[in-house]
Amino acid sequence: MKKMNLKRFGLLTMLLAMVSIVAFAQEKASPAKTAEGTIKGSKITINYSSPAVKGRVIWGDLVPLGQVWRAGADDATTFETSKDIKIQGQTLPAGKYSFFIIPGETSSTFIFNKEAKQWGAYKYDQSKDALRVEVPSIQTSTLEERLVYEVKSDSFEIRWEYGKASAKIE
Repeated sequence: MKKMNLKRFGLLTMLLAMVSIVAFAQEKASPAKTAEGTIKGSKITINYSSPAVKGRVIWGDLVPLGQVWRAGADDATTFETSKDIKIQGQTLPAGKYSFFIIPGETSSTFIFNKEAKQWGAYKYDQSKDALRVEVPSIQTSTLEERLVYEVKSDSFEIRWEYGKASAKIE
């Protein structure tokens, strides 16, 4: 009787281990990512979901030009600064914001919205914007398969597919 229970326990343990391995091996479609850095003494944290290109045309197709986009997947991307900073010469007070983009071919609008916790851009309310800045948008020759944010020494940038946009921070 004890041998039979031991075999069942061993089989169950092995089955659970295999299920766990498969679950961990599968990457989420848009995994959560964080970009962090310090600029002029202010800690900058960008939390976002990172979708993949998967052979699709991103700019102007999946993400329409001239329309508010959540700047990632799933929840709206968040941008947090520990101190007041200047983005493209305009002041953004310390705090946590949802971050949206209105993409364009040669310039885009970066939007910092006071309602930090939002799902996508479905309930985006322009009256809650803390700051809007125009930034240059360019096409690159390098494919960025997954959406990436990077905090640099004097700016932050977003790259995806062949598009890139960045904002100066002081």
